[in-house]
Amino acid sequence: MTRPVPFVIAFALVSASLLPSCKGGESAVAPALRASKQTSSAERTANAAARVALTHVTVIDVSSGQAESDRTVVLERDQIVSVGAGPAVGPIARTIDLGGKYVIPGLWDMHVHFATPPFGKLFVANGVTGVRVMWGNPRWDEPGTERAHFRMRERFDAKSEVGPRMVIASQLLDGPKPIWPNSVGLATPDEGRKAVVDAKKEGVDFIKVYSLLPRDVYMAIADESKKQGLPFAGHVPEAVSVGEASDAGQKTIEHLTGMNVACSSRELELRKRQADFATKPHSPAEWAAFKRKQTVDAIASYNTSHANTLFAKFVANGTWQVPTFTVLHALANFDDPSLVNDPRLRFIPTYIKETWDPKEDFRTKDKKPEEYAQARKDLERAVELVRAMNKAGVGLLAGTDEPNPYCLAGFSLHDELGWMVKAGLTPLEALRTATTAPAKFLGATAKLGAVARGMVADLVVLDADPRADIANTRKIAAVVSRGAYYERAQLDAMLEEAGRAQ
Repeated sequence: MTRPVPFVIAFALVSASLLPSCKGGESAVAPALRASKQTSSAERTANAAARVALTHVTVIDVSSGQAESDRTVVLERDQIVSVGAGPAVGPIARTIDLGGKYVIPGLWDMHVHFATPPFGKLFVANGVTGVRVMWGNPRWDEPGTERAHFRMRERFDAKSEVGPRMVIASQLLDGPKPIWPNSVGLATPDEGRKAVVDAKKEGVDFIKVYSLLPRDVYMAIADESKKQGLPFAGHVPEAVSVGEASDAGQKTIEHLTGMNVACSSRELELRKRQADFATKPHSPAEWAAFKRKQTVDAIASYNTSHANTLFAKFVANGTWQVPTFTVLHALANFDDPSLVNDPRLRFIPTYIKETWDPKEDFRTKDKKPEEYAQARKDLERAVELVRAMNKAGVGLLAGTDEPNPYCLAGFSLHDELGWMVKAGLTPLEALRTATTAPAKFLGATAKLGAVARGMVADLVVLDADPRADIANTRKIAAVVSRGAYYERAQLDAMLEEAGRAQ
């Protein structure tokens, strides 16, 4: 599976574990991080002989913000076995003197579609050692593609190919007339429950819900997901309020869907209007136009008290936000011809870039200059909304929505961190949205999000301190992914290899 059709690029403006913890403290762990079997004495000896020591590094504790200089980090296959001062103890197969460089945990992109295996190299070469796939195993016309993401994960986990750890969603669950082809169209609560049961049998890590689910179907999916021990996440459907989605247990809200209306003093009026609109069939372009009108009216009636009450609900319910500023910015500036000058585009396959045409994309087709101007104002409002939620303690996760237009695998995660800083987060807080926050959200703090003994060996070695400037996450000297150490020349080679996979 190397050439996905355009509909897999599944963000529309129409609208854990290595999984989020469920209520009651339950959690499920994705296959890549489940506890491994006990090793034999011979295996332990072989592991010790394969140890790698990273010396003279400054280790950043992203949780506390503290840094420890002149440390030695010892890796044994896919695990950090020690972090401390002084030389490594015991047999070391390789010692790498990193002369004061900074070490942080591997980064996570918490909203991707990851449609083509060569992108695995783009993620890892950019320090993105984990991803959350938001439309798992789409049913393309090509035979055998129904388990495409699972097969990718198996190859990456086996280290037969370079690629990030993967947490994989169900197929996209939508209403009876889905927005995107090949979604699972659901008309009744029984169909919704069956879709959840079928997804669990398939082996997914969580359920993905979408914009046109009828209210009763959505609630059935929420209830059945709890029964099956699967988190659910995605868009807030048109027929459900954001507050109701949070109370129902939706773990993440993607792209701030429904948030402008939810923070409006006219929420009930605007929600009725959208519920009425959703009862009739509309083209994607009509949906996009309707949502633009809703957003304008909602922003004009933003109510701070109403918003703060909602934010408190998110904190109490453990509802996270994944703003995906990267895709919001791209679609708001799709008319900017300078976008094609991004030098990173040479690493993106031509067949994907060919789908990035503002004259053909239903979200931007026939879009007028004044509508683009409004979209840029909406983006400014999104920045302010995230600023307010961060101050209120709402959980934030970094996600890009690649491979939407100008959302570049691996590269754009650093763009997203920059947007988090624009939204008022400190560089350290922004860094947490791709490290400690994913670890907490995924229920995997014992394995992810820190440079410490017992953690998986996913690390990024930086030339400069990201706490001083979030742009320093781009200054990558080396990456450790699944215990394999890749120096800068190897990372450059990965990028070139991915770029040739056209």
